[in-house]
Parts: sequence; structure tokens; C-alpha cells
Amino acid sequence: MALQTFTAAQVLTAAQMNALQANDYNQTVSTKTTSYVLVAADKGTRITMNSASATTITVNTSLFAAGDTVWIQNIGAGTCTVTAGTATVTTSSSLALSQWGGGSLYFTSTSASIFFSQQAATYGTATGGTSLTGWTTGGFTYSGTKFTTDGTLTVTKAGLFDVCLIGGGGGGSRGGGGAGGLLIQTIYLAATTFAVDVGAGGSVAATFADGYESTIGGVIGSPNIAACGGGSYTSSHNTGYGNQAAAASTVTAQNQSQGKNGGAGSGTNGGGGGGGAGGIGANGSGNNGGNGGTGFDITAYNSNTSLFVCGGGAGGGTGTGGTGGSSSGGNGGVNGSPAAQNGVANTGGGGGGIGQGTGTSGDGGAGAVYIRWR
Repeated sequence: MALQTFTAAQVLTAAQMNALQANDYNQTVSTKTTSYVLVAADKGTRITMNSASATTITVNTSLFAAGDTVWIQNIGAGTCTVTAGTATVTTSSSLALSQWGGGSLYFTSTSASIFFSQQAATYGTATGGTSLTGWTTGGFTYSGTKFTTDGTLTVTKAGLFDVCLIGGGGGGSRGGGGAGGLLIQTIYLAATTFAVDVGAGGSVAATFADGYESTIGGVIGSPNIAACGGGSYTSSHNTGYGNQAAAASTVTAQNQSQGKNGGAGSGTNGGGGGGGAGGIGANGSGNNGGNGGTGFDITAYNSNTSLFVCGGGAGGGTGTGGTGGSSSGGNGGVNGSPAAQNGVANTGGGGGGIGQGTGTSGDGGAGAVYIRWR
């Protein structure tokens, strides 16, 4: 029932009293089968959505006052999304209500509201990239996809997604290249299309051989959360720098650290190993290069197929070269034979270094994006 106004000394009828009691203990229910725009008369009532298709409830300004509430519930199979029209709608949960979901829309002013959802956000579904077959891990069954090149993710059902971002690895120099940054996060994505950017590995040609960002562009945080590549300093120093991340197209090797530090050069001919996502790079020792830092196991995102990513590149030397981290980073070179190896493609591995020997250091491996949903 809409809010009524009574005057002093007015005698209420039985119908009015019954209506008031019903509104206090059993809110007036209005059932909608298509998308709906709230009106002022909805204040204090319960809106029930009942549609097999996706619907929206739009919230506009100048209809409600601070303190007003509207209860919204969805009994239909189609997802109902509370949508900001001219008013703002904020929430700490999800604005998408799956079947049997509901929540209270509370107004803090005529133009701002907060949605208090009474259900936990559910997982969505999506297409795009290379599909990963269903698998079970941690007691949950998942489906997923991966991107090893730029592409498009189409969210067919809004909801939560577990996202694993692997930045491009840094190119090696005298020290091993740092592994690409690794970010794993559960996020909410609306039912729309998103561009997916996969970062390239760092080249050894730049002053700082940095990987480039790996993101789902502009939708994770503000403006985005990006996993970026680590770098290896390309002067006479042998240090292998650690991996790092930032929301930028490139990053320099000495800031925005994410992951583990690189190892130090020996001061003679052995380069330090680049840092990995799971461990620091080893120091060079005498004429020998240090190993790259260990990577991180993303089997739970890769259809339960074993895969380590973001291993640091190994330092090179004039005696022996180090071993790249976790079969992802490149091995260090020894005076050009064996040559320094590149980081493994689409794992964000750092490139191998050459210490103070001869030869060419390795490029960083490109990154990747893995996305899964329950």
C-alpha cells in the first residue's frame, strides 16, 4: 500500500485500518513480469519480479525521500538486475538477483540509494577465448576459459568470476629477467562484452626490459588492475630484478613490486636470478649464474592440468648458467653456448641472463588470462 496522509481528528474506516495493518506486517506486493521503472507509489511496498528472461528494475531521482525503502525480490528464472537510472545505487554485494534472491533498497537522499542484498552473489557464465573443460577442485565444479592472445570475453550471465592475470615476463640482461606479475582475484562482471588484453613479454633491447600489462581492460578496479612484467637492469650490474605489477602499459624495474625480489650478481661474472611469483631469485656465485625464483601453480584454474607460471629468469655466467624458475623462466646463458633462453610463452616467465659473458639474453614470455566460474 502506498503511504497515506491523515488529518487531525479524522476517523479511520475499517478498510483503512485493515490496510494499515497489512502494510505493517505483510507489505503490499506488486508482481512484474517485464522490466520495470520504480514509481513513487512503490515506497514501502514489495516488488516481485517473475520472468524467465533477464529483467531490470530502474531507479530514478526525485521519487523517494531519505529513509524510504522498497523491497525487491525475484522468483523468476531470469536474473533481475537493480539498475541506476538517474539515481545512484551502491552495494557491497551484487545488484544482480538470481531466482529466489532479494534485498532492500534504502534511500539516503532523493537521488541516492543503497541496495542491501539478502543473497550472496552467485557465479556467472561467459564465452570467449579457449574453453577449458569442466573440473572439480576444492569441492566445487568449475568451467572456464583462457586467453593467450588479445580477445573478447562475453558474459552471458552476470555474476562472480575468478580471474587469474599473468603479466608478461621481463627480458633478461646480465641478471635474469623478473617474472610477470600475478594477480588472482574474484570479481563481479555484468552481462556485457569486455576486451581482454594479454601482455607481451619484455624485449632485451630496452634500457629496462619490462613486460607489458595483462588485463581485462577497465573492468577490474579503477581504471583497471593489471598484472605487469618484471624487468632486468641492463647496465653492467648483474642483479636480476623481481616481478611487479601496475595499472599502466609499462613499468620500470625498480618500483611497483609484486612477487619476490631478484638475486644479486656475484660481482665477477655470475648474474643473479630474476624473482618469481613464488620465490626470490638466487644470487650469482663466482662465475656461475643464480637460479630464477620459483613460480606459482595455477592448476586449479587450468582444468586441473598442472601448470606453473611466473618463474624468474636465471642469471648467466662464464662458468654455468642458472636454471629458470619452475619450468617457466628461461635458463641463463654461458658465453653464448648454451645461449640464454626466453621465458616460456604465455606463462609470464622471465628471460635468462648472460652474466658478464658474451651472447644475447632471453626475452620474457608473454602473459595470459585465465577465467573460471562455478
